[in-house]
Amino acid sequence: MQSFRTHTCGELRAKDINSEVKLGGWIHRKRNLGNLCFVDLRDHYGITQCVFDSSSDLFAQVEALRPESVIGITGTVIARESVNKNIPTGDIEIKVKAIEVYSEAEVLPFQIAVDDDAPEDIRLKYRFLDLRRERIHNNIMLRSKVIAAMRRLMTEQGFTEYQTPILTASSPEGARDFLVPSRINPGKFYALPQAPQQFKQLLMVSGFDRYFQIAPCFRDEDPRADRSPGEFYQLDMEMSFATQEDVFGVIEHAMGGVFNEFANGRKVDQAPFVHIPFREAMLKYGSDKPDLRNPLVIQDATALFGNSGFGVYDGKVAAGEKIRAIAVPGIADKPRSFFDKLDAFAKEAGMGGMAYIAFAEGGAKGIAKLLSAEKLAEIKQVLGMADGDAVLMMAGKESAVSKFAGKVRLKLGEELGLTEKDAFRLCWIVDFPMYEENEETGAVEFSHNPFSMPQGGMDALLNKNPLDILAYQYDLVCNGVELASGAVRNHQPEIMYKAFEIAGYDHRVVDEKFGGMINAFKYGAPPHAGCAPGVDRTVMLLLDEPIIRDVIIFPLNGKAQDLLMQAPNTVTEQQLKELHIKVAADDK
Repeated sequence: MQSFRTHTCGELRAKDINSEVKLGGWIHRKRNLGNLCFVDLRDHYGITQCVFDSSSDLFAQVEALRPESVIGITGTVIARESVNKNIPTGDIEIKVKAIEVYSEAEVLPFQIAVDDDAPEDIRLKYRFLDLRRERIHNNIMLRSKVIAAMRRLMTEQGFTEYQTPILTASSPEGARDFLVPSRINPGKFYALPQAPQQFKQLLMVSGFDRYFQIAPCFRDEDPRADRSPGEFYQLDMEMSFATQEDVFGVIEHAMGGVFNEFANGRKVDQAPFVHIPFREAMLKYGSDKPDLRNPLVIQDATALFGNSGFGVYDGKVAAGEKIRAIAVPGIADKPRSFFDKLDAFAKEAGMGGMAYIAFAEGGAKGIAKLLSAEKLAEIKQVLGMADGDAVLMMAGKESAVSKFAGKVRLKLGEELGLTEKDAFRLCWIVDFPMYEENEETGAVEFSHNPFSMPQGGMDALLNKNPLDILAYQYDLVCNGVELASGAVRNHQPEIMYKAFEIAGYDHRVVDEKFGGMINAFKYGAPPHAGCAPGVDRTVMLLLDEPIIRDVIIFPLNGKAQDLLMQAPNTVTEQQLKELHIKVAADDK
């Protein structure tokens, strides 16, 4: 028996009636009925109702205590007159005989027992209180269960968990690094790892074969609803003598298993997940993170214009622009205002507007009056439409119009109620371009992961237009959220040198920035591949939480600040002197 309690606040049942018990916990809620005072006592495990009689000396004592004070009680388990079926302990209550106050709470900045619309900055400043709230507390508990499941599902596939360094070297690729000055090596800096990328590849070179880690990653990025600033966690994995398909099999078992285990009755796509090439995804969904719960697809309608009779689009096609179309079933009889709002949405986005044709009962509407009957029939046939359907069309440069069409697709899916509810739709996006062109400078840059193997190997690097080279790179996407990125790795030094040369890095830069890894490859490296699903985003999806901070135990706010621990903060002059650093004066 523990000295503070014999049971938890979620443990007692009807079988325990007449038992003498000790409980400890927080005062969740109090209800004073005059002759009786009911206290809901809460701990990590649940809530138990405790009863104080007004004839007892304890009545005044408990009445004086504020909610969230921590107490211990001793009493007898009795049957509850008004059974509460909403909690596991709802058949019983405790008739209190003794109370001990362990810690009195001050007036709360926001309510714990009821929903409270407290500003997020207040919640994060008092995160220890926020974590007591049922929803947030349960979120963190589910996160722990998800991580435990990930470990189990990877271990049962023959993977072993290893820990890689936190202090490492800065990398020229990816997001901004968090830098750590070295006291012992003046003027030099460590970087916190954006991912354990090089280390896990070195583990493969070292002969460990199958690695995984629940890895902390650090990136100095601006926050978003689905991206936490500063740090995040991922299920990092790598395997030797592996193809792209081998990685898919491992991740589908692990992540598919997690979704099946924690979907809570919602539908889950089963392995093997569908494969969608990057260029197909950009055409059909306007995004490399497609939400497959939405049945609408985008079509290339450029060939339907040029000499159609609709001068605006004919002129755009002549100027090299593309036309994207979204055929939507059953909306032809929507009022003119519905289509006008979409036109305004396009203009606000800088796309110049949106044209439509509605094949309504009384005749085709929209730009139909500018087109011949033959052209209307062609559009209807090519786009796979029927009477009652409408098509929305937009024009622009290929990259811009594709992305905008993707936004329109999502907007229509939500507003028309087409997007499937209570389902997890998973897919692999494959065949990413190895390189992309910087729109501002025209320079050729890596589009994804610089350590990826190009499809076609050295021959492709030597003989193909860099923008036409595909890589063995892949993303796992669920409901429009990128859950994982991975690649078959480039394990041959000569191919790596050439790949970086095309992106503007000479041999010296590769040797300097990636010397440890490329040197290791010169001593025999197995073909290897890997992937890294995000823990935070997975939990966010499973809980249907719109803000990623609500699934992280101690998150930074939207300005990358820890309001609880007051970080970042200033340091003393002595600390700066030890690190050989001077802080520039702020001229503001």
